[in-house]
Amino acid sequence: MKYKLGELVQIKYGKDHKKLEDGNIPVYGTGGLMRKVNDFLYSGESVLIPRKGSLNHVMFVTDKFWTVDTMFWTKIDNKKVLPKYLYYCLSKLDLSALNVGSAVPSLTVKILNEINLEIPSLDSQRKVTPFVKLS
Repeated sequence: MKYKLGELVQIKYGKDHKKLEDGNIPVYGTGGLMRKVNDFLYSGESVLIPRKGSLNHVMFVTDKFWTVDTMFWTKIDNKKVLPKYLYYCLSKLDLSALNVGSAVPSLTVKILNEINLEIPSLDSQRKVTPFVKLS
């Protein structure tokens, strides 16, 4: 079935982490793990999508995390798509082709929400996801 990304997820903005104390919860930016803190934005499976910088560095997380303002995070409608399958789909796209920035590569929620994805049944997704490699 065809979906727009905005029909599958809510895209959320990361937040500043500088005032947080050190802890054991990972903080992610577009370059990957930045530090560990004592608070989290979300707990659960999520696909992290770069907002600025390295636009093709999509990540998949499964536990508590924080993202900085250069990284979007997603609340996924798992009645339509398995989070790991969504990660697979988004990691295969060339998100840098959707760049709207001039000096710094950038993506917007509006652009991301309009991405078209072909999503098979949940049963078909379950058959594929054990073989999806995470970066």
